Amino acid sequence: MADRYGVPTRALNQAVKRNAAGFPEDSMFRLPPGEKQEVVTKCDRLAKLKFSKVLPFAFTEYGAIQAANVLASPQAMTA
Repeated sequence: MADRYGVPTRALNQAVKRNAAGFPEDSMFRLPPGEKQEVVTKCDRLAKLKFSKVLPFAFTEYGAIQAANVLASPQAMTA
């Protein structure tokens, strides 16, 4: 998702952490290990996640909109 808005993943994670109160519990969640492995296997562009110790966030449609709202990138501002 960070790629979509033209920001590094680190920037997206920081923005989400800074604005955690704006994300209802059901708007994002951590992928379970099995689902992480499935995503890495199916999506070549996510190969960097293969060796990551941290489980990635997954966003619902509402969560993705919230994430765009907390990012300060031109792509996110027009989304």
